[in-house]
Amino acid sequence: MLTPVERILFLILVLICGTLAFQGFRRIFKIVRSGRPAQRTDRLVGRFLKAFWEVGLQKPIFRARPLASLFHAFIFYGFCFYALVNVNDLAAGFSSWSALNAGPVFQAFNLFSDLFSILVLTGMLFFLYRRFVLKPRVLEFNPTVLLHPKVRSGGIKMDSLIVGSFILLHVGSRWVGTAFEMAEIGHTNPWMPTAGLVAGMIEGLPHSTIEACIHVCWWLAMGLIVVFVPYFPRSKHIHLLVAPLNLALGRDETRGRLDAVQDASKPGAQTLSELSWPLILDAYACIMCNRCHEVCPAHNSGTSLSPSALEINKRYYINDHSKELAAGGPQAGLLEYAISESAVWSCTTCYACVRVCPVGNEPMMDIIELRRNRVYEGTVSEELTEVLKSLNDQGNSFGESARRRTHWTKSLDIEIKDAAREPVRYLWYMGDYASYHQDCQEVSRKVARVLHAAGVDFGILKKGEKSAGNDVRRVGEEGLFEVLAEENIRTLEGCQFEEILTTDPHTFNALKNEYPQRGGRYKVKHYSQLLLELIENGQIPLRKKLSARVTYHDPCYLGRYNGVYEAPRKVMELCGVELVEMPRNRENSFCCGAGGGRIWMKEPEDMTERPSENRIREALGLGGVAYFTVACPKDFNMYGDAVKNSGNEDKIAVRDIIDFVAEAMDLPESKEV
Repeated sequence: MLTPVERILFLILVLICGTLAFQGFRRIFKIVRSGRPAQRTDRLVGRFLKAFWEVGLQKPIFRARPLASLFHAFIFYGFCFYALVNVNDLAAGFSSWSALNAGPVFQAFNLFSDLFSILVLTGMLFFLYRRFVLKPRVLEFNPTVLLHPKVRSGGIKMDSLIVGSFILLHVGSRWVGTAFEMAEIGHTNPWMPTAGLVAGMIEGLPHSTIEACIHVCWWLAMGLIVVFVPYFPRSKHIHLLVAPLNLALGRDETRGRLDAVQDASKPGAQTLSELSWPLILDAYACIMCNRCHEVCPAHNSGTSLSPSALEINKRYYINDHSKELAAGGPQAGLLEYAISESAVWSCTTCYACVRVCPVGNEPMMDIIELRRNRVYEGTVSEELTEVLKSLNDQGNSFGESARRRTHWTKSLDIEIKDAAREPVRYLWYMGDYASYHQDCQEVSRKVARVLHAAGVDFGILKKGEKSAGNDVRRVGEEGLFEVLAEENIRTLEGCQFEEILTTDPHTFNALKNEYPQRGGRYKVKHYSQLLLELIENGQIPLRKKLSARVTYHDPCYLGRYNGVYEAPRKVMELCGVELVEMPRNRENSFCCGAGGGRIWMKEPEDMTERPSENRIREALGLGGVAYFTVACPKDFNMYGDAVKNSGNEDKIAVRDIIDFVAEAMDLPESKEV
């Protein structure tokens, strides 16, 4: 029990530190509130119940790094229980209460407090050892990544050391203090086995020494909490409070649909307050674990993009300018401190950073807002400007006439219906690469021949088709996307069909997720899904059993965005091929590097290895795999080039899933017309 003087000093300390902390939290509220509006407050009860359930089970943490996640769980569950421990210790300091002397019900409390103390200390020592001794590469940044000066000079390490030391001292002193309390009363508590071991070692000390140590340990345990509170709003460990809030108030839209532009007169964001408030909240939720740039294809390729650096830089800038930001003062542009221009355009919008984030951050959305602003300001690269002009003038990214969109059909010995002129069951919306790219055209011809042989009633729009605009929107050209979407919807309204079929996952995503917001509601099917249906119902007879050993790449806009994982795999399995999975598959698939308009741009100067070449290297590491299989025209192009550029043409070949179907059907070769 504290002396009267100690109690007064503790209350004064609480008043001072509480006032300072209140100012910090008040500024956070004002700064987050300064962002643009976003609809995240619907179904609040359901949102928070789901968030606390997921956080309680540590589901977001265990998406990656199982060992580190386990030790994080030690600390998380230990600190949750320590809320009760601290209440107990506070009561013990201001009264004669002690759980050691309480009845049988409190012995379970004593046992858990003892065990959780050890788990927290073990977890914290693991993370300090990991950061300061093991120094894993993932905690570092590429040399060209823009970093806040304090981050570059070791600010994150210092923050980790401060917080780690606080946790060790807080929990350790409480644990040791309990041992001194047991030594004072002259017996150990069997419900506190580890603290009891320490108590047995110090039983012989003078009573006055034990009494003094009890007071010192209490002040280290409880006083440290009070002293730490004003630092808490500035520390990265504010994620303890903000992460559950961020997860609860996260975007509840389908992954494949972007948020609408807030202000059409000035789309996108240039400064912090021009971001929506959830994107500002992300900076406070960020745990600075770098899981996002661990899976980022751009960062893995050596470029200046690090999604985590973007959030970390935002946070450090906010800390440095919190007074001005809270007061609504002038702000620096995000490109001055948060992310570089080259990094903005290195993003493939693959969504991997958003999916893996354990606290629900969306750095990709910041980048899209910045792109919207850059496009609006007219500050984009020359090659991207040319592609956007071609899309505006010709409706495709190749600069080709709309009349050449069906040129690939000329050598077919079958007639393909014009869905703009006659009814069809399936309207095949092809996309630019399937129509115009020479290597992809052969795949398109094979798809057409397989569908024709299966008796499928299908047609294409021929010259009436324009790009669906998925990547147009993701490079930030919101106006052009709206024009393309409106024109395509008008065209589709004049057609008679039951479902839309597409071989392009990017087109699939736009038609399925973006168009319904604009009145275009259709049943959209990826060709892998249709092929599976046709095989299973007997319309596609598989006369040959293939014996190839292959691997399969999950396209980002088919898999991670839209959850289509099994259909391509089942098609290959039914064809008889042996599928060997790459380590990164399904949700954790690694992007080819084409998305987000990257396929239209030059490679960044600081790129050390293309994402597609990285992926081919991964496939070769499986050993004995003959074919790298894709289900996307852009993937067919990207990986075909990667095999050639990496000099692996004699080791592995790129094939589309339709190749296996056509071969298993024993489909005769097409006669050239």
